[in-house]
Amino acid sequence: MTSRTLVLALFSGLAVAPAAAQQADDGALLLDEIIVTANRTSSELAAVAQSVVVINQQQIQEVGYGSRDLTDVISTLVPGFQRSNQTLSGGSETFRGRNVLIMVDGVARNTPLRKNSRILSLIDINTVERIEVINGASSLYGADATGGTINIITKRGWSETPEVSLTTGLSAHTENPAKSLAPSASLSVEGRHDRIDYFFSGSGEFTQRAYDGAGREMPSDVLLGQGGMDRAKQFNLFGGLGFEEGTRRFDVTADWTYFRQDPDYLSNYTTDPVSSDFGTDYTGEPAEENSQYLSAAMSESDFALGELELKGFFNNIEKQSPFTAYDPVANSFVYTVNGTEKFNQTVLKAKRAGLSATVHTQLDQVFDGAAITWGTEYSFDHTTQQFADGADAIAPMTQNQFAAFAQLEVPVHERVRLQGGARFDQFFLNVDDFTRPTYKSSLLPVIPAVNVAGGSFSYNSPTFNIGAVVDITENLQAFGNFSQGYSLTDIGAFTRRAGLNSTSELGKLLGGQRNFDYADIAPEPQIVNSYEAGLRGDGGGFRGTVSGYISTSDNGTTFDIDANQVSQQEEMVWGAEVTAAYDVLDTVTVGGTFAYTDGLYDGEGTGDLNTRLPNNRVPNRFTSSLYGEWLLPHDFLARAEVEYFSGRKARPQNDEQELKGATLLNLGLSKDFGDAGEFSFAVRNVFDTDYTNPTATAVRGYKVAGQGRVITLQHKIRF
Repeated sequence: MTSRTLVLALFSGLAVAPAAAQQADDGALLLDEIIVTANRTSSELAAVAQSVVVINQQQIQEVGYGSRDLTDVISTLVPGFQRSNQTLSGGSETFRGRNVLIMVDGVARNTPLRKNSRILSLIDINTVERIEVINGASSLYGADATGGTINIITKRGWSETPEVSLTTGLSAHTENPAKSLAPSASLSVEGRHDRIDYFFSGSGEFTQRAYDGAGREMPSDVLLGQGGMDRAKQFNLFGGLGFEEGTRRFDVTADWTYFRQDPDYLSNYTTDPVSSDFGTDYTGEPAEENSQYLSAAMSESDFALGELELKGFFNNIEKQSPFTAYDPVANSFVYTVNGTEKFNQTVLKAKRAGLSATVHTQLDQVFDGAAITWGTEYSFDHTTQQFADGADAIAPMTQNQFAAFAQLEVPVHERVRLQGGARFDQFFLNVDDFTRPTYKSSLLPVIPAVNVAGGSFSYNSPTFNIGAVVDITENLQAFGNFSQGYSLTDIGAFTRRAGLNSTSELGKLLGGQRNFDYADIAPEPQIVNSYEAGLRGDGGGFRGTVSGYISTSDNGTTFDIDANQVSQQEEMVWGAEVTAAYDVLDTVTVGGTFAYTDGLYDGEGTGDLNTRLPNNRVPNRFTSSLYGEWLLPHDFLARAEVEYFSGRKARPQNDEQELKGATLLNLGLSKDFGDAGEFSFAVRNVFDTDYTNPTATAVRGYKVAGQGRVITLQHKIRF
């Protein structure tokens, strides 16, 4: 670590964190922020016993000037969420070393039966009103929130007259602007008429080549079968309608996402860093996304039992991965014996639907100020994954889930509020009979096909939480909580590796066994226990939060890169997080974030936590961002931002790839010219630093370079 890096890291660790909730000019206090995600009902942040970050519209615009990827916005402003891997995938973008549940308007976008993390990179940033982030395990919305919950809340129409917004942008790598020029455009219309409000949006983006800090052209698929953002086109259509009738409100939203990447060349994973193999043309089908999301909701504020919300959704998800060719070192486990046919790419399809009913009931007659939020949910999930020739890559699965939940809030003293709750989920899983196809591998010339007998299975997951908030002063709070979350371990991955999931399975396969029962290879659901305590406050121009946490699990899930195996064992993750902002002057604000994360698991099967979690769970032990905003004369707004990430080496005694850290500088400048619109200019990685992206490198263990200097020009006009 250089002296400059050390100084910046220490400074960002002391100055810390984003203005976690407020626009600089609205005068609101952090503790008065109204959020809807933490307790499934509208409540003040001051009543929540967990770490919470709310990213408002102004912050999304300012951080997003140089990037259209929500991952960059969230990783900059939310401590504990790992830095972006700068690809299509969300691989190794963990939250507190664990899974993150990503929702849009309270509806999950995850695919729990077969994990696929293409979510944040494909959401249109122009449709987002604000983002609410709950740090730590939770089960209030179901599975996958073992590390945190991200709820992306979309825009609604507020203008009394129709308002049309047109946003156009150009970005390019300074290494070769002509061959990396990426245009984008977004058109939206919003407004209110009588009792109806509406917001409609359409956007498109086209990208060409990408370059790293050393001027090298970056490959299209650095994560081995997960795709990238270069040589791509993306289209998003979004529509939202709202209708109010007395005490009732109805909302309907529809969202269509289409993405297509057409690589020119295959990637070479044996070079340092991963590079384009310019001598080998890409011969497969494109990496593609074609997904539709529908939701409808009705709320009634004068329901007999309190406030009622009914919600339904349907997600039709289709994700095609890029083609990868056999390589004895880098890609030694592929479909078909030849290993070069373009069949070696898959399409994941998931149809998910659900209904929920939530009631918020005041209990003043029992205890003054007490309230309970309770309800029930049902969801249906059918998931398949097939190779390009139609052969099943995983066992087709169908799951029905029923859940009931309740969350109680009780102000036991004018300065003390308690909250606690429980959720019970009952799952009914049907796994089809399945033949895991023949594979080519460096382990054996041919890994023979095996038959997997499916069946019907049921399991349940009761989870609990309890917490407290104490007002130390009018502007300072202490909070603490115990909360459980659960995750459905990647069931599809276990069927795809049938006969290879463990040493025991491999021994049976080598011994001639060709028939396996799903019941014998099925993973266990993972329950995570999270313990957290912290302080938060605002006043005198300062606002911030500091917290520490420990999370444990008896069935933690790790992926061994070398063995290509997923395993479950006891584990523990711990860390600390800080966010803060300070208004130095009316025109100057400084702030930042700081996070520390690490963990151990029972890697030797002895019952002891004696092995550090792999890098793909915790790519960086330390991450930090430091920013300053200046309102200059003539209403120019300038922003400077320093990103620091430490990297990590999980097992110093072994030859595991060490993840190097880096320090990057980003700059932005914007001005609103009234009727002429708002112009912005941003530069990411100002010094064109040549660095390794630790999050991307952690996914497969192959060194992946980070992007070089990128400049972005943007114009937004309303009429």
